[in-house]
Formats: sequence, structure tokens, C-alpha cells
Amino acid sequence: MINKENWEDTKKKYQEFWAKENHDRPLLFITAPRENYTKKEIKEPDNIEERWTDTEYVIKKARNDFNATYYGADAYPNLWPDLGPDILVAYLGSELIFGEQTSWSTPTLNDWGQVKNLRFDSENKWWQKTVEMTKAMMQDSNGDYMVGITDLHPGADAIASLRGLSRFCIDLYDNPAEVKEAIFKVLDVFKKTMDLSFEMTNVSENGTTNWMDIWHPGRYYVTSADILYMISEQMYDEFLSEELFEEVNWLEDTIFHLDGVGSLKHLDSLLKIEKLNGIQWMYGAGQPSAAHWIPELKKIQNAGKLIQVDVMPSDLDILLEELKPEGVMYMVRTHNLKNPIKSEQEAKDIVKKVEKSFKKTIF
Repeated sequence: MINKENWEDTKKKYQEFWAKENHDRPLLFITAPRENYTKKEIKEPDNIEERWTDTEYVIKKARNDFNATYYGADAYPNLWPDLGPDILVAYLGSELIFGEQTSWSTPTLNDWGQVKNLRFDSENKWWQKTVEMTKAMMQDSNGDYMVGITDLHPGADAIASLRGLSRFCIDLYDNPAEVKEAIFKVLDVFKKTMDLSFEMTNVSENGTTNWMDIWHPGRYYVTSADILYMISEQMYDEFLSEELFEEVNWLEDTIFHLDGVGSLKHLDSLLKIEKLNGIQWMYGAGQPSAAHWIPELKKIQNAGKLIQVDVMPSDLDILLEELKPEGVMYMVRTHNLKNPIKSEQEAKDIVKKVEKSFKKTIF
């Protein structure tokens, strides 16, 4: 694996994490610019959509990035067909519009009578593009990097994209039965695409990963509902809880992507889902960093759930003191714009600090 010599040992650490048996230290996904390496210049396509969809370019750029990156502790090179968070909606007939940092879909569910047409179509051009990219990455990888599953958002997020956010919010009052029916129609499509994605990435041999950068030996995926930010606890109970319960129980293991301070009102409800393994807490831009969310992180840990959270190096002292290591994963990434890791040595020093902290605790 590129710049990752101890991958088999790292996989054992992830297995300990999932079992909450990583007693020696929390998991640490830390990256930095590689020492004594000059990154190559890769010519990017002039067309912005091709920067996302040109498979050869995407793979070449990823390899260039991997070669230029130091992967410390439990970090590893990971590539997936990234076509944006609305790709599942595109499988259902929406078009994608690509920007520099993300893509978004055009609403296409203009009549509730169209709900009956929400089904998996293996000939859909965006599904075919996902298949092409996944298979090309699998063929190119040859053990050099992990190939993850694309970013699928089912449930209410998908219906909000299909309808348009403003219409969707009105639908919650005016068309509740139709919204619920559509949510479960999309869940069927999600399950089908997940089955095929697990098959394409050869989960039985390679395990599973995705944009969350957590490796798992089996059929794991992220669960999420970014719409939580905008809805009440009562609407969560009415529209989201049943679908999310089925999604969580269908997957082997899952961690919920809890995004933004406005979504915290739903944390207690999420923690009550017995089979939900954990929470990824994304406090969001403009918010104080991880060390300022100790009460919320402790609540997650005390509920017996796993934790993944992005941290600044300056957060680690208080986090290491306040949280137990078992089932905790800290993300310290090269692209952290507030306080990026500037060198390979800085990353190594942080790893040593974390290891030393828990050696003191244990011995």
C-alpha cells in the first residue's frame, strides 16, 4: 500500500475499534506532506465536470496525492468514485451540476404520481459512471490503496433533493403520506446499489471503506440525514425514525454522520437506536473545535457508542484526558485549514504524544 507499510496491523486496530477494545490508545487518522518529495503537476481537464468524471484523470490525480502523503498511525490511502452527495438522486433521474468543491442535483419529482417510478435502473448513466469508476479503481489499485463506496444519501435527504428543499418542507405538512412512501421507495434503491457496491469492491476479501475513512472487515456504511438540522424532534419521529431504523438494521455496522449544531437536538434519539454503532460528530464551519464539545462527546461515549471527530492538534490534550480511548477515532488531516499538519515529523510527534499519554495511564 502506498506509503503505508503496516496495513495488516492497521486493520487489526480498526477491528479493535469496532469492538471497543483499542485499550492502548484511540485510533488516529493523521496525514501530512511527505518529506523529501516533490509533488508532480497533473494537468487537469478544462471542463469542470470532467474533473469529476474523467476516470483516468481522477485515478492519476489520486495516485499523485497518495505518493505525496505521509499516512501516520491508522491513516491509509483511500479512493472512491466521488460524484457528490446527490449521486443517489441522480440514479433516480436527476441531473448533476458540478462545482469546484461539490455537486448538486436538479429537482425532478414534480408530481407525487411519479413516486411509483422511483426504482433502480441499471442503465442509468450516473450508475454506469459509478460502475465504470469503481471497476477502474479496483483494477488500478492492486493493493496500493483502498477503494471505497460512493457517497449515498437515501431517506429524507434524497426526497428533499428530488423535490427541492422549499417544496419538501411544505410537503411535510401537506403531503406526509406521499413523503413517507417515497422515502421507503428510495431505501429499496439504496439497498440495491449497496449490494452491488459491496460486490464490486470485493468486500469479502478487502473489507469496506468510504468517504468517512473508517475501514471495516464487512458490510459497513455511513448513515446520515443532513435534513435533521431543519426539522423538529417530532418530525424526526414521524418521518425519519422508521426508515433510519430499517437502514441501520439492514447494514452489518454503521456510524451516523451527525452534521451541525442544529442537529444536536436529535442526538438523544439517535443514541437510543440499539444497533447504531456510533456517531461522527461534525461541529461545522465557524464552530469551536472538538475540545469544546466534551459534554456531547462524553454523552456519546457513555451511551456505549463509537466516536469519530475531526480535531486540531491543540485539542488533543483535553480530549485524551477527558475521553476513554476505546471506540474513539480522531481525524487530524493535511487539509485541516484552521491548523494543517505542516510536516511528516509534526505528524509523527503527535502520534508519539498520543501513544505516550496512554502508556502513562496503563502503566
